[in-house]
Amino acid sequence: MKIITIGKNGVQEAVNPVVSSAGAADKGKPVGLDETGKLDPTVMPSGLGATTYVAPAYEALSAGDFVNIFDDAGTTKIRLADAQSVTRIAHGFVKNSVAAGGNASVYLEGENDKLSGLTVGSEYFLDFNEKGKAVTNPNVSPGLVVQNLGFALSTTTILFKREKGIVIN
Repeated sequence: MKIITIGKNGVQEAVNPVVSSAGAADKGKPVGLDETGKLDPTVMPSGLGATTYVAPAYEALSAGDFVNIFDDAGTTKIRLADAQSVTRIAHGFVKNSVAAGGNASVYLEGENDKLSGLTVGSEYFLDFNEKGKAVTNPNVSPGLVVQNLGFALSTTTILFKREKGIVIN
């Protein structure tokens, strides 16, 4: 859906509203609802709504993935969290799929409701086999990181609260 606005020369023009904000670059643009019929937290003022962080995706991310925020040669980027590396613990999760290089909105806490097949009430940990995923039984082999991601509120939602993780020796 396009919105009619008054352009720079005073002429009406049809524009697509932004659904997710990249910050100052989106200043003055009209805002639209996302695919769930809600406002994305990135368009909300600071202190209102979910705590999020926006940065370029280092690799392709799928909705529901648990992710790591890192410095790539001076540029902050988002990549899949990985229990096989102490430097790749989960800092948050994404609710939308993002191609490598696209801006990813990372939710730093809250309900990750883009999952499936969860057992209500079970604790979930960062997966050691598949980056960015959650499992109920963490691998406790030496050298791996055991990071509790939270517990399942429903078959599709984990209540995420970041923990540092424990390195198994």
